[in-house]
Amino acid sequence: MQPLSVALGDRSYPIHIGAGLLDHAQMYAQYVASRSVAVVTNKVVAPLYLERVQHALEHAGARVVPVLIEDGEQAKAWATLDHVVDALLAARCGRDSVIVALGGGVVGDLAGFAAAVYQRGIGFIQIPTTLLAQVDSSVGGKTAINHARGKNMVGAFHQPLAVIADVATLNTLPDRELRAGIAEVIKHGLILDLEFLEWLEKQMEKLLARDPVALAHAVRRSCELKAQVVADDERETGLRAILNFGHTFGHAIEAGMGYGEWLHGEAVAAGMVMAAELSARAGTLRREDAARVKALIGRAGLPIRGPDLAIDKYLELMQVDKKAVGGKVRFILLDGLGRATLRGDLDAHLVRESIAAVAQ
Repeated sequence: MQPLSVALGDRSYPIHIGAGLLDHAQMYAQYVASRSVAVVTNKVVAPLYLERVQHALEHAGARVVPVLIEDGEQAKAWATLDHVVDALLAARCGRDSVIVALGGGVVGDLAGFAAAVYQRGIGFIQIPTTLLAQVDSSVGGKTAINHARGKNMVGAFHQPLAVIADVATLNTLPDRELRAGIAEVIKHGLILDLEFLEWLEKQMEKLLARDPVALAHAVRRSCELKAQVVADDERETGLRAILNFGHTFGHAIEAGMGYGEWLHGEAVAAGMVMAAELSARAGTLRREDAARVKALIGRAGLPIRGPDLAIDKYLELMQVDKKAVGGKVRFILLDGLGRATLRGDLDAHLVRESIAAVAQ
């Protein structure tokens, strides 16, 4: 397939989407030839793909340094970041070095943040191996680690040199991880593209069955939509905030349950049901459309109810949301299916009622 482009002037970069891309040495060469390349990956992905990627990078002229981290959301922490930086220093990686993030969203966020801060910033390449990372977290330059008080609270904007999404890696993805990625695909339709949302309603069973044509279209359309938003608002000063639909509630679920108990996509799915409920109560979304949101998320095998955290606990955790201004939480609401808006004027009672309606 022809690569997409994230148009950011001199920081523009391509998104390559296709099957079998991991092995394309020529694709890597322009970024890594005659350079040290640290491949950051985890202990689940490494046995599957590290050898292939290392072989291709070496054929592209790179000196490869594998760096293994633990699997799971808990790895997005200071200790893991220090481990990666220590490995780079031990291998004498200089400012011309490149980090390759080989894995899902956790690996991409952590490795990208390491690239952003190591020697004041070096280049990195995203090679996402999960659906969630391919359609969302690998695109846009958001990098971060978590803090006990909130998800992604310590991070930086640092755009990659390229994103290489090999959809064949989705064949080894556990079913639960696949469904978690579908949550972010659904999100893109809900906030940006009614036609895509309608396609998802028709094709959900094919996506769950890993139909390669359906998956490739879902990845490409999601990347197209996100790339357009990022190009318009790289630093999330306005429009880009809509990409966080469902995330204000979802991040609260992740933090409240303990990172890793709920997958990110699972928490976002329940968060989108809460956000649709809030949209209906605020009068921006028809009640039948809120039901349609819930039905599609349920068909994807994702949670349609949040965990039974106390409502005050939800509200406390949402106070550290990055969209908050002046200590006041702002919410992404649906302004009809396929459209979203950022609101900071909602009555607290509507928020409490929406959480109560969806949380178990």
